[in-house]
Parts: sequence; C-alpha cells; structure tokens
Amino acid sequence: MGNITNISSASTLDLLKGKEKTVATPSSGFAEQLKSALDEVNDIQQTSEKAVADMATGQVKDLHQAALAIGKAEISMKLMLEIRSKALSAYKEISRTQL
Repeated sequence: MGNITNISSASTLDLLKGKEKTVATPSSGFAEQLKSALDEVNDIQQTSEKAVADMATGQVKDLHQAALAIGKAEISMKLMLEIRSKALSAYKEISRTQL
C-alpha cells in the first residue's frame, strides 16, 4: 500500500488547494455573475468526481479531503438549484405583473 504510485497528475487535495476564487466585480452584470457562479460549481463538481474516482481506484491519500470535496460539491449543487428555483419564481411573478 505504501508503494502505490499515483496515475493521475493531480490529487484531490491539490485540486482543492489550487482553486483560486474568481469573484465577479461589482460592476459586472447579473449574467456575468451567474456565469461565474456556474463555472465555480462546475469546477467543484469536477473536483468531486476526481475524488470519487480516486476513492474507487484506491489512490486517495487523504480520505478526509475527498469527503470534504464530495460534501462541498453536494452543497454547492443544492445552493445552485435553490438559486435557479428562486430566479424562475421571480421571473414568473414578474411576467404576471401587468404594465
């Protein structure tokens, strides 16, 4: 177990540490901020998939970091789904408003 070599180029911990927060500037529009948030959720999901793959192949160095990556992906996806739901609800209410 000590001599298992890593086939992949980056570990889950490296992916978690290497992420730089991309914060949209206040002057950017709603669409740009939404795209930035979607890109971040996508990156988190990819990190989670990498952690699951590492766990399946036995290449996990730190199980705790893999579990954190998976939990973070789950929470970020739930948050994005709630935001989508609220945005759709707001759109429907605005469209019902008579001018």
